[in-house]
Amino acid sequence: MKLLAIDTSGLVCSVAVTEDGCLRALYSIQHRTTHSQILLPMVQDIREKLSLEMKGLDAIAVAAGPGSFTGLRIGAATAKALCLALEVPLIPVPTLEAMAYRLWGTEGRIVPMMDARRGQVYAGCYRCPAAADTGTLPQVLLSGGVRQVEELAEALNRDEEPLVFLGDGVPVYREKLASLLHGPWTAAPLHRDRQSADALAALAEARVEALGEAAYTDADRFTPDYMRLSQAERQALEGKLSGGKAGTAGAKPEVRYRTRLITPADLPEASALERACLGQEAWSGAQLAEAADREDTIYLVTQPDQADNEIIALCGIRNVAGVGEITNVCVAEAHRGHHVARKMLSQLLERARGLGIHAYTLEVRSGNKAAIALYEGLGFVPEGTRPGFYTNPTEDAAIYWLRERGNP
Repeated sequence: MKLLAIDTSGLVCSVAVTEDGCLRALYSIQHRTTHSQILLPMVQDIREKLSLEMKGLDAIAVAAGPGSFTGLRIGAATAKALCLALEVPLIPVPTLEAMAYRLWGTEGRIVPMMDARRGQVYAGCYRCPAAADTGTLPQVLLSGGVRQVEELAEALNRDEEPLVFLGDGVPVYREKLASLLHGPWTAAPLHRDRQSADALAALAEARVEALGEAAYTDADRFTPDYMRLSQAERQALEGKLSGGKAGTAGAKPEVRYRTRLITPADLPEASALERACLGQEAWSGAQLAEAADREDTIYLVTQPDQADNEIIALCGIRNVAGVGEITNVCVAEAHRGHHVARKMLSQLLERARGLGIHAYTLEVRSGNKAAIALYEGLGFVPEGTRPGFYTNPTEDAAIYWLRERGNP
């Protein structure tokens, strides 16, 4: 097995390549740099130094959570895009278990602990005995979860076996741990105290050996395990967004959506959705079918999880000489306001990046303020207009572009 592993779950950004149980490359950086700025250059650097043929990879492994919300999303987006572009499976690896795997052979209990803010930590307790075969999975003594430090210490105090802590939560709560723990404990040395993609890759291989096909997941449907709501989600549930109050009549119910590639069976419903949203500007069913069947085009549809037969959103992109032309963005009126279009377009851009597209363009009615706010929120900027391009009513088309950093 030839594997690319990515871990962006914490302060460390780490990438590794393993082949048939041998570590070929490891690249880790812990610095005040956004993972989104350095992750792909790190992958590219490894690829060049190893003369690595990306299509020769058998799978992509990624830290599945918990961890930093932003970090997990960056790692997941990159891993999913690569999987989709290379047509290889995804191996999600629990972050805490991968951290524990770094201390394989350590006597006693291993406690990975990541700072989750507000007096909480992401933590679990594991045993990785030296006597066990290295293909064996860590023994779970306390399942990974988000806990108050006091709650974690209480659970760990039920056993007197020595403890070894690692993770960015250790320096934050060292003094509190010293006052709460009853038995002997120590912290891992600096070369073993953070996440690392080599341990993630090794555990990914062990999971494949132990779990078989169950170790893999569909990259299109994978989402990280955050273990708790983000701040924005918490505020939404508390009714604090836009000055609203929880339980008010204007609050929108929580709805979960899933986005996937369009299929031939979706075309009639997708075409009807287009006509409802775009009117005369909508493509015909034959035009949509032809576009969706092209090898240089990607079309996505979105459905509510509780209504699998209902397509409520559609978007597409076509690769024209390395430029992605975005077309047919529409969301059913009843489902607007749930950020469906933003999430769908974000996934579309992820897939396009995996195909090597780094510049995107689209056209929008100059008076469509909601759509313009959406596109500008994703980083698109106006670069021109087409006077009188739209009819019924006549309106200019605003031309928007998104050119990613480092690309012309």
